[in-house]
Amino acid sequence: MNQSLKFNDQGNSQFFATVKQRVDEYFKINNISKKANKAMVVKTTIYLSSFVGLYFLILLGGLPLSVTLGLAILLGMNMAFIGFNICHDALHGSYSKHPWVNKSLGFIFNIIGANVYVWNITHNQIHHTYTNIVGHDGDLELAPGIVRISENDPWKPWHRFQHIYAFFLYGLASLSWFFRKDYVKFFQKKIGSHVNKHPKIEYFNLFFYKLVYYGLFIIIPLLVMEITWQQFLIGFLLMNFAEGLVLGLVFQLAHLVEDTHQVVPKEGESIEESWAAHQLRTTANFSRKSGIATFLCGGLNFQVEHHLFPKICHIHYPEISEIVKSTAHEFDLPYHENESFASALKSHYNFLKEAGSPVIAKKEVREHSYSH
Repeated sequence: MNQSLKFNDQGNSQFFATVKQRVDEYFKINNISKKANKAMVVKTTIYLSSFVGLYFLILLGGLPLSVTLGLAILLGMNMAFIGFNICHDALHGSYSKHPWVNKSLGFIFNIIGANVYVWNITHNQIHHTYTNIVGHDGDLELAPGIVRISENDPWKPWHRFQHIYAFFLYGLASLSWFFRKDYVKFFQKKIGSHVNKHPKIEYFNLFFYKLVYYGLFIIIPLLVMEITWQQFLIGFLLMNFAEGLVLGLVFQLAHLVEDTHQVVPKEGESIEESWAAHQLRTTANFSRKSGIATFLCGGLNFQVEHHLFPKICHIHYPEISEIVKSTAHEFDLPYHENESFASALKSHYNFLKEAGSPVIAKKEVREHSYSH
């Protein structure tokens, strides 16, 4: 792996300076903060109160099993939306100008199953720096050996069907994350090019907060609810399947669609473009005009804006997206977007189908051979 991967700060450097100046002017002229506003606080209240309400209604409501099962599915989706809308902003420091507010809201991530410390490394440091760079961006490790997304991945016969079965695997995303991924990432020697050397307190935090999650969502329901363990297992799996499917789909539609680029650097190579230009080529928006999508996805449907301005609260992305789009075109840079969730989903489906095609895989092998 190339450990000294760098971006060419001279290439397209004026784009980011220009778009940043224009975005800063937007906030200055309108006399508004880049952090959360009243609408964001209302959204936060809705998601957190619905989480508490659903949890206790399932636990203590004594409702028919079919209704409880439906509520469990809603709770799973709700936890994904909390991650998108609240924790994601807070952990980027974009929710509030007060660090304690960001830390407090980001802490919720631990309660709903993820590890804040590991997330800060894998997402904030690695993914946001080395977006879609094979061997560096851990988010490209979708399901190694099972789902093929890069020319570096060897082709296997089952990959020809991955555009069908991958969506089922997305439903397993939260189970994998909460029971396997955080532990694996934590105890790896390296995450991408980041050398793991954890403070001792983080070893305690990893296991303690995982136990809190297991207690809240496994032990307490089994003790309190009048259900069999088989009924609990069905509800728990469906809750996580709903959460995982939402997480998987929204994350994949941002970077693994037809128009976005993947970079496969060779040893000793650097990225020819500036970091900002690289973000534009490797990232895509979807449903930019949909208020519902923005409310649910926490601005992750504005991935272009988020990658360029992760310190700005997502509540402002619809307004600044026009500035980013026009400036990108002015500098002859791409601005990838799918108009709807359905078109983004279709584009991701096509991406998976092409990446899993034996014809495409053979062509990649030939081209790789010729380049040597």
